[in-house]
Amino acid sequence: MIARHSTGDLDLAFAALAHPVRRRILESTLRKGRGVTELTEEFDISLAAVSKHVKVLERAGLVSREIAGRDHLIRARIDELRAVRRWIERQTAFWEKAMSRLKADLEGRP
Repeated sequence: MIARHSTGDLDLAFAALAHPVRRRILESTLRKGRGVTELTEEFDISLAAVSKHVKVLERAGLVSREIAGRDHLIRARIDELRAVRRWIERQTAFWEKAMSRLKADLEGRP
C-alpha cells in the first residue's frame, strides 16, 4: 500500500492521477477489468497511447495487468486508491482544523 511505502510512491500515484485519461481509465476499471483494446475503443485514442497511460498507472501501483495470450486485462487496485484517499483525508482534516483555529483567532480580535 502507498501508506506503507515511500513518499516517492505517493508522488507516482499523484503524478499518474494528474492526467484526465488516466483518471478515466481508473474509473473504467474499478468495477471490472477491461482489455487494453476495449479501452482504446472507449477513449478513441491509439493503442499505443492507452498502453503508455496504463504503464504510468502500473508504475504507480494503481492498476494491475493480467496477460492471457494476446489479451491484456487491466484492473484498478482498490487498496492503493484507498491509501491515496486516506492521505488526502488526513491532509483535509489537518487544514480544516488549522483554518478553523485561524478563523477563531481572527474573529476574536477587536
